[in-house]
Amino acid sequence: MNWTLLIIAGLFEVAFAACLGKAKEATGIETSYWYIGFLVCLSISMLLLIKVTQELPIGTAYAVWTGIGAVGTVLIGILIFKEPATFWRLFFITTLIISIVGLKVVSH
Repeated sequence: MNWTLLIIAGLFEVAFAACLGKAKEATGIETSYWYIGFLVCLSISMLLLIKVTQELPIGTAYAVWTGIGAVGTVLIGILIFKEPATFWRLFFITTLIISIVGLKVVSH
């Protein structure tokens, strides 16, 4: 259950980063809505991270949480914000995914 919550927390990290990107593109009152979305996603992500670190090692949980956030944010950047999908970006994202899976495998 803790690993599921950690993945959800990581996805909310991706969501709060995406909200920041959308807020940058928005104008008027829409900007405020994106910032509210940022705060909501940030709060949920942090609360879930706090919960899972009561059972999982902090080093592993934090590394996985930030890894999910990093991978997801790069993918959102490529898919939504039209950032370049170069070979090296995809290569290093792939190595990051392998590292996240590796941490899960070796954690007790």
